[in-house]
Amino acid sequence: MKPRKVVEELDPYIPGRSIDEIASEYGVELDKIIKLGSNENPMGPSPQAVKAIAENLNLINQYPESDLQDLLEDIAEYSGVSPSNIIAGGDGADEILDVLGKTFVDEGDEFIVPLPSYMYYEFTLKIHGGVPVYARWNIEENVLDVDSVLEAISPRTKLIFLCTPNNPTGGLISKGDVERILEATEAIVVVDEAYFEFSEVNNVELLEGHPNLFILRTFSKVMGLAGMRIGYGIANHELIEYMYRVRPVFSITKLSQVAARATLKDKEYIRESTKLSIASREYLYHEMSKFKTLRVFPSKSNYLLVDLHKTGMKAKDLTTALMKRGVIVRDCTSFKGLDEYWIRVSVGTMEEDERFIEILRGIVE
Repeated sequence: MKPRKVVEELDPYIPGRSIDEIASEYGVELDKIIKLGSNENPMGPSPQAVKAIAENLNLINQYPESDLQDLLEDIAEYSGVSPSNIIAGGDGADEILDVLGKTFVDEGDEFIVPLPSYMYYEFTLKIHGGVPVYARWNIEENVLDVDSVLEAISPRTKLIFLCTPNNPTGGLISKGDVERILEATEAIVVVDEAYFEFSEVNNVELLEGHPNLFILRTFSKVMGLAGMRIGYGIANHELIEYMYRVRPVFSITKLSQVAARATLKDKEYIRESTKLSIASREYLYHEMSKFKTLRVFPSKSNYLLVDLHKTGMKAKDLTTALMKRGVIVRDCTSFKGLDEYWIRVSVGTMEEDERFIEILRGIVE
């Protein structure tokens, strides 16, 4: 039995390597591995989230709440909007992307993605029959080529994806550029703010007067809950109501709900988590910039894009050499718009960062 044609032809999404994989493949002790490849929170989860999970373990035999009202109210307060402007889902922001596709994309509809950017947009929307149209992210200046987005808009455009800070480049899209695109189309403009806390900039104020704006966010980064898989979107009430018609009823587990609510209430944790990641990012940028053969891009996120062309090493070669020494970074070869000479380095603890720089120096220099 053959699958649907789109599934048969779909390129699989390639995630970052896990600690268990590297330990098994290269014989490195688990507790010696430094994971700087998946943009995770080096601080770990909020102690309040861990406590809330422990206190609710006896409820895992029950279905979770379907209306999520308490969680929606907490997210709305954090975001500065009304609960009616929020949709939350499991599997991180990826489920919200899937629901967007189910709700708004018909076979043959187009969606715009500036390259390079997060490849899961394309992976998800293709399954729903969407046709990708590529715009351009200006790598040299690390800014969005706004004209390339505007030129890509057609009568078949349903969704436009703007990742800010952009993954994997770390660059920001200015609010003026977002507004320019919003006003040029009736298509839904999805502003992916998965990493907005690290940039200390967001686009919520643009919701007023722009019914085609959809802001995508996650609990996987600054909130430290990547393993609990919680994402949310912010948009006008009508758009949100349509999405709830097709969203899975019990998509967020009971334990994920209590962990998310506990984290949102732990404001000191969120402040410290943000502070640690920014300090790590700046340290890594400063230290890697000292390497004569590396070009490191300034970032407003919790990762840094690194150009390896002058080293003569492909990303596969460098990442393999690092993994053999117990360090995981992201080979960016799978990102459309980049060749085989780019890696992405996520933030770690300062101790992990120092060890990584020492190991990297031993390989590159």
